[in-house]
Amino acid sequence: MNSNKLQRLHCTVKNYEWGRPCHESLVARLYALNCGSHMVDEDEPYAEFWMGTHVSAPSFLVLDGSEQRVTLKSWLLENPNLLGQKVLQKWGVDLPFLFKVLSVDKALSIQAHPDKKLAKALHKLHPNVYKDGNHKPEMALAVTQFEALCGFVTLKELKVVLTIPEVMELVGAENVNLMLQITDQGGEEKVKPLLQTLFTDLISASKERVIGAVNRLRSRLQKESQLRELTDKEQLVLRLEKQYPFDVGVIAAFFLNHVRLTPGEALFLCANEPHAYICGDCIECMATSDNVVRAGLTPKQRDVQTLCSMLTYKQGSPEILHGVPINPYVNRYIPPFEEFEIDWCVLPQGAKAVFPAVPGPSIYLVTQGEGMMNTESPKRYPIIEGNVLFVAANTEITVNSTFASELHLYRTGVNSRFFQAS
Repeated sequence: MNSNKLQRLHCTVKNYEWGRPCHESLVARLYALNCGSHMVDEDEPYAEFWMGTHVSAPSFLVLDGSEQRVTLKSWLLENPNLLGQKVLQKWGVDLPFLFKVLSVDKALSIQAHPDKKLAKALHKLHPNVYKDGNHKPEMALAVTQFEALCGFVTLKELKVVLTIPEVMELVGAENVNLMLQITDQGGEEKVKPLLQTLFTDLISASKERVIGAVNRLRSRLQKESQLRELTDKEQLVLRLEKQYPFDVGVIAAFFLNHVRLTPGEALFLCANEPHAYICGDCIECMATSDNVVRAGLTPKQRDVQTLCSMLTYKQGSPEILHGVPINPYVNRYIPPFEEFEIDWCVLPQGAKAVFPAVPGPSIYLVTQGEGMMNTESPKRYPIIEGNVLFVAANTEITVNSTFASELHLYRTGVNSRFFQAS
């Protein structure tokens, strides 16, 4: 079997209902360019483009002159040396990361991803729901303007949220008053258990109570919008209510930070942290897992008890990464997770970038333009938008753009700090 250090991949998509319509979707465009326009159904939404080895949507090798479909996972099982010794020792014969492109048209569910211990327990109990036993820390790098809900608001902001009539209605005046009495000097020890109680009571409220509260919230905000400018969060809540009428997640959104990313900014999400992507296109990377625990803004199965018990209830604005320049054309985004990092490369016309050899595997995605890619060998590989390439460990890569256009590409690989520490 072909064991070249550089291998083209055909990748897989997910048509989740929150994805963008085909003609507007970056995912659909990349999929058509990667696998052929005949693969695209113009009537479907296109939500996620997966690049990796996860069984839910595996990538396949592009083998010249062969109709055989070989998964990247099976090829790596036959060529484990391509992963590098340190990766093999830590994670076995598999990619520790999963690379994606997301095109978000309507909000994803309010969700969290379990840590390793909980993931193993959930997978054992409900293997049809929780597909694997791995954790799923992740990072989203904005390609367009990108919005998300992420983590709980500060104590100061939370006290304002608790004065909202519809929130008080669902969580009860007693616990609201207890939270309002806590000072900044009270410490996390007092805030966290009470926040957990408040959030659990909200998410667990009966359907009838939620419908009534959301109705009253919508009517009140629509009336008040005639008299004053609504806050950003109030405007967001009305948007969410149109997408998910009578969903408790509409009110739960008040408890979470509303984050706006501009292209080139990234957000990382640790295990057991609540979040929901709202709209926009992003590059996403995560540990190889598909585990999701949901509780709001979704027609899918919810596991309210698990979600509310697993959250850390950490408060405060999330850290935004802007990338660290590693050469004139490449920014690197390094989250606090061993499994992955992302490089974003923008090459001007007729320019060259060198990606030094690293001790682990990489996946490259071309999102704009065309050019050439080569390893240390004389052979050069033409690359264009939609190309996805696996690169073996210990392989230096040189990329050249043409004189016709800029070349944009993304690379993911094992976090460089993992190799520095090991």
